[in-house]
Amino acid sequence: MPDAKKDLKVLVVGGGGREHAIAWKLAQSGKVARIFCAPGNGGTACEAKTSNVDIGVMDFPKLAEFAKKEKVDLVVVGPDDPIADGAVDYFEAQGLQAFGPSKKAAQLEASKVFAKEFMVEHHIPTARYLVFDNLQQAVDAVREHPWARVIKADGLALGKGVFVCDDADEACSALHAIFRERRFGDAGRKVLLEERLNGEELSLLMFCDGKRLVTMPASRDHKRRFDGDRGPNTGGMGAYSPVDLYKHCESAIEEQVLEPLRKVLQSRQFEYKGVLYVGLMIQIKHDDQGKSLYQPYVLEFNARFGDPETQAILPLLKSDLSDIFLACCDGTLAQLDLEWSKEASCCVVAAAETYPESGSRGEAITLGKLPADTFVFQAGTSGQCGKLITNGGRVLSVVGVAPGLEAAAERAYAGLTRVSFSGMAYRKDIARRATSACL
Repeated sequence: MPDAKKDLKVLVVGGGGREHAIAWKLAQSGKVARIFCAPGNGGTACEAKTSNVDIGVMDFPKLAEFAKKEKVDLVVVGPDDPIADGAVDYFEAQGLQAFGPSKKAAQLEASKVFAKEFMVEHHIPTARYLVFDNLQQAVDAVREHPWARVIKADGLALGKGVFVCDDADEACSALHAIFRERRFGDAGRKVLLEERLNGEELSLLMFCDGKRLVTMPASRDHKRRFDGDRGPNTGGMGAYSPVDLYKHCESAIEEQVLEPLRKVLQSRQFEYKGVLYVGLMIQIKHDDQGKSLYQPYVLEFNARFGDPETQAILPLLKSDLSDIFLACCDGTLAQLDLEWSKEASCCVVAAAETYPESGSRGEAITLGKLPADTFVFQAGTSGQCGKLITNGGRVLSVVGVAPGLEAAAERAYAGLTRVSFSGMAYRKDIARRATSACL
């Protein structure tokens, strides 16, 4: 290992907006000398200290070979598929230091059934549910239980395996798509029928070193494709941070969600390192005196940074990201005092107009000069600086940072006017429920 204070080489595995944001933040560290991104995208190709490597995220042998050849000090695994398939275990077995959870720990995301059983076992509040591996039995249950209106494929489905349905017919159509059409392949061999909860959604990401959980600023994702939270679920169309609701329900989340998680970690019943993402639904009720009561329910766990939450959160981080990654690997997170900006951020995703059904390929991208405190993180792009083309569904995201959320949203949407490609589409109401600054 080199001097831990300088000259670090980091390999970031992935090629989305999340990985661009991670590389961007790592490049700001005076301790990081070089960043490799495999396979990366058009944005990481232009990032300071960063170069792309033409190796796929699931090619663990080639990734490990490259990391050893280049004397990489840290491998950061971004996407869900390689994490779920044991990338971190593989790299560690090859003598490499890797940031992320083990394959066993990643079951919290890779299997929704596993996650539900984990929550029930450790008394973490979550929606009631049923599990089926048979279409007809699932359809019968939907007809029998009016509360069962959320349909989830058990495995990983690129953020698209969840159907929030308004009635039984819609739920049955979702079940047919999973079981009969095999839309998600083996990820849909089992399904959860889950109670549809009403309330306010919240994303809470945490750094974890196996013993300690350190929360990041709360964020809110916008999963539906169209304005007004209409249309199919996507990988995420935008996000903002912080979320005002969090200060009202923080104590309830701490007591009912985080404390049980800490007890599991401290008991060594479950080992987890990396980023743990908790997707929450907050129900707000009132007591007899009119006082607001906040009840959190865990909707899902993710075993990695969220996308696009990462693009909204990392611009607010003032501490050195490389220090945090290494502390999570070494079990020394307690020695760090993380510092965050008091400002707000708003991230808006520019996607192909055909997304999520299909993406865009080969369309020229124009990036104009951005307003101050506005950033572009690329995802579905390829090419070099000045000659970018589309190469995916979610093409890029524009993030505005400002002292308040309204100004941050204004900056993000102003930044979008400097970006163009044929067929570009984006939601015009990101953060609207928190501010009126959307177009």
